[in-house]
Amino acid sequence: MTFHTTRRRLLGAASSLALLGSLMAGAYTSQASPLPPGGAMPYGGTSADASAAPSHQHLTRHFWDALELEPQDAWTSLRADFQWQDQPVNARVQEWIDYYRDSPHNVAEITERARPWLAWITQQVESRGLPGEIALIPFVESSFDPKARSHFGAVGLWQIMPRTGDALGLKRNGAWDGRNDVVASTRAALDYIEMQADQWYEGDLQLSLAAYNAGAGTVNNARRAAQARGLTGDYWDLNLPSETMAYVPKLMAISRIINDPERYGVNLPEISGSAAFAKVSVTAPISLNKAAALAGVTTHELSELNPGLKSRNVNPRHTRQILVPAESAATLRNALSNLGQIEVASASDETHVVESGDTLNRIAMLHSISPRDLARWNGIDNPQALQPGQQLTLSGR
Repeated sequence: MTFHTTRRRLLGAASSLALLGSLMAGAYTSQASPLPPGGAMPYGGTSADASAAPSHQHLTRHFWDALELEPQDAWTSLRADFQWQDQPVNARVQEWIDYYRDSPHNVAEITERARPWLAWITQQVESRGLPGEIALIPFVESSFDPKARSHFGAVGLWQIMPRTGDALGLKRNGAWDGRNDVVASTRAALDYIEMQADQWYEGDLQLSLAAYNAGAGTVNNARRAAQARGLTGDYWDLNLPSETMAYVPKLMAISRIINDPERYGVNLPEISGSAAFAKVSVTAPISLNKAAALAGVTTHELSELNPGLKSRNVNPRHTRQILVPAESAATLRNALSNLGQIEVASASDETHVVESGDTLNRIAMLHSISPRDLARWNGIDNPQALQPGQQLTLSGR
């Protein structure tokens, strides 16, 4: 199915070619998880008609003012954006519908894990005019686990490989991995899917999804082979690696189930249609412990919303925002605005508790300091003698 994206209007042809060239060498993602994984007037007429009948306008306005409209939940919003539900269910899709239907508890578990992210991701997909089914790719890729890691080295909700993440501008160092950050990785993944569809597949998103999984080189070769056999070369014509052959069928199957969960005996969790988190700017280093205390939430909540962090410290050198529960964002913003830069910086945890496997170099990288300074501040003569539970100061003060 062809769906022309808006991506080409946003990226110049030269930059698109350069980026795609750097990504062609390898596949985008690793092996997918084997487990399921302002409005119009409420009545017709012109403004002149309205002014000629003030009583009608008055009554109509009071009617709409008094009517309480129930907000949509995330599933309703998602279903409204589905665009592939009228496609016939072939045997490959039916196989995965049967698989998921036989494990409704797995579907429920994964969709529950989607709770913090689903509404926001749906909004991002909708804002680009993409089919809502695209918002369910993390179901197939990572079972909606932003900390998921494959044995191939792909990580995050969207299972992005290191070289691909680098090419897409996702920063990666000892303190931060943008592939795990849901906001950064979602934008990068959607950019890439749109860009491949425009560049290689005349807007065909299903072919772009195959390339997202197996790499554009693999898909392009399979497409040429299919066309040489007299076929059109769409996704369903291609002979691809088994994982990629199942990739779009899995996505179509789970979207069918979510479109009509009662039919398939699946209970979906209630998820608000509003984003569960909000972004708060960070202009000075602060620990998650301190930020959580200021926001009135637990450190665990902040850690779960900020999986890109590799330590419990937020440093604007790596990321300039922190995600917090939506209802706590104003509280944190107000608290940070009342703190001076120096106070915020000093509020950051000044110690690191050594864990099993820690090395001096790794600890120094996590906190963006030099190993030599870390050793000097803590009187460490033998870096090999670090012990789990040992507390190290992270400053010379």
